[in-house]
Amino acid sequence: MGGTEKNYVDEAFDTNWIAPLGPNVNAFEHSIKTKLGNSVHVAALSSGTAAIHLGLEILGVGKGDEVLCQSFTFSASANPILYLGAEPVFVDSETDTWNMSPVLLREAIENRIAAHKKPKAIIAVHLYGMPYKVAEIKAIANEFQIPVLEDSAEALGSTFNGESCGAFGDIGILSFNGNKIITTSGGGALVSNNKSYAEKAIFLATQARDEAPHYQHSHIGYNYRMSNVLAGIGRGQMEVLSDRVDARRANHKFYKDALNDFQEISFLEEPAGYFSNRWLSCILTSTYEMREKLRLALLDGNIESRPLWKPLHLQPIFSKHKQFMDGTSEALFEKGLCLPSGSNLQQEDLERVVTTIKNVLA
Repeated sequence: MGGTEKNYVDEAFDTNWIAPLGPNVNAFEHSIKTKLGNSVHVAALSSGTAAIHLGLEILGVGKGDEVLCQSFTFSASANPILYLGAEPVFVDSETDTWNMSPVLLREAIENRIAAHKKPKAIIAVHLYGMPYKVAEIKAIANEFQIPVLEDSAEALGSTFNGESCGAFGDIGILSFNGNKIITTSGGGALVSNNKSYAEKAIFLATQARDEAPHYQHSHIGYNYRMSNVLAGIGRGQMEVLSDRVDARRANHKFYKDALNDFQEISFLEEPAGYFSNRWLSCILTSTYEMREKLRLALLDGNIESRPLWKPLHLQPIFSKHKQFMDGTSEALFEKGLCLPSGSNLQQEDLERVVTTIKNVLA
């Protein structure tokens, strides 16, 4: 916590404004809007997953439709596709950013159109805070007239060519889960340059209640709005977002400076115009065996690390769905490791991680 969060939470208690909606929600949405650019419209929600769910529904995804989804990501990116009775079609990554491959995206679209199953949406993810190839994917999406849902759950504070991640897609989503760069303990947001999309998200997230003096419902709705108490935490967290980004990037720089000379380890570089919040500091090792040696050595020292995301097309729940792969994400999963990355890591913590790794490599 940054310190001012409690003031906003106390304000909610002092004014007896605890239930969903209220001054904190409005102010939190405004702070997100200011950060991403004043052209966006914001709906604060109960989670990033809820934002993806609503985003897909707003884009017209329904039973039997196909949605193109990055495979190298957390399952929450794809689970809402199944909520709606739609089918995910998984697309592999490229090595420059570890995100959705534009080459394979085009191949997947052309394949599905040839099968008379034009996809209804594309879910592209800014993985670990690194922006995906925004220009290339946007160009392909425009060419085939398929909307993009931009999963920016891990990328608040990241930019591409100076513009904030979260505002590139037809709909963008943010997450404020406890492990994100800032947190409301649980929460998320749907953002869009299309005002009607944000308004529809708010409508659906508040049980889709029609305008009437009584309770009238013409659509299926959800209880997805953020509470005024949690939004108070979010207001305080937004005030320290730049500090959190600086801390995560400093962690990454420390690891890279300390380990860059070891041939067994490499780091993902930022392409020109890309600015990553470095939500997690990740390394690629030379082999699966080396990754496991490092992971287990860190574990022996009571230091948690974790392999990169296991691609969704390898997950039991998703393995039977269509996929367009070239082996990139599988190789990243086998050789990649997430190192401790918290914004509150101390110098001695970072040095202990590096010392443990160096002892293995030596």
